Amino acid sequence: MTVTSTPAPIALITGASRGLGAAIARDLAPTYDLLLGARSADSLTPILDELPGATGWPVPLTDYPAVAEAAARIERLDVLVHNAGIADLGTVAESSLDQWRNTLEVNLIAVAELTRLLLPALRAANGHVVLINSGAGLRANAGWGSYAASKFGLRAFADALRLEEPQLRVTSVFPGRIDTDMQQAIVAEEGREYRPEEFLTAETVARAVRNAVDTPRDAHPTEIVLRPR
Repeated sequence: MTVTSTPAPIALITGASRGLGAAIARDLAPTYDLLLGARSADSLTPILDELPGATGWPVPLTDYPAVAEAAARIERLDVLVHNAGIADLGTVAESSLDQWRNTLEVNLIAVAELTRLLLPALRAANGHVVLINSGAGLRANAGWGSYAASKFGLRAFADALRLEEPQLRVTSVFPGRIDTDMQQAIVAEEGREYRPEEFLTAETVARAVRNAVDTPRDAHPTEIVLRPR
């Protein structure tokens, strides 16, 4: 009797070098073959040392020819986690044209383009797209205009993708503030003392992502909202 093993499912996580992306990678590592995305190979060294079974996918997501070349090598993809993003804060009066362009480029346009390029691979696996959104994607606050606009747009993109690609599952995750290096920079910009206990842990949000992709196929987890206690 010949026993054949089933290949492990494949997951691509963008922004996987640290913070939430690295936490998601750790949670998925036991049962997925991982492609870990980041802007540079050097930035991926620590997480790849920690997860030697994973493969680096160092591609700047706004370098669209490079993204197209890298995506073309992926024939099948079970899970795509869009985690990479930027938060450049400022009031509407203070913000610049470049700030708006950069924020929308990274947080929305690059996400749409990478998804478009990977649709054949996702369709081949009846895959799952997870978009790490934000509480700012549900309600905009003063000083967060460009960031909130990008996240509201990301929510609309998820809704459209869900309708246009019914064989895929599409989940938007809306976490509140997370204890990460990015959060420390934001709080410093706000001029406040940083208190980690005020925020969600990256591991908690990663577990929510894991729960979404593990949900049996008869259900479609469309939106997950998490808030710090």
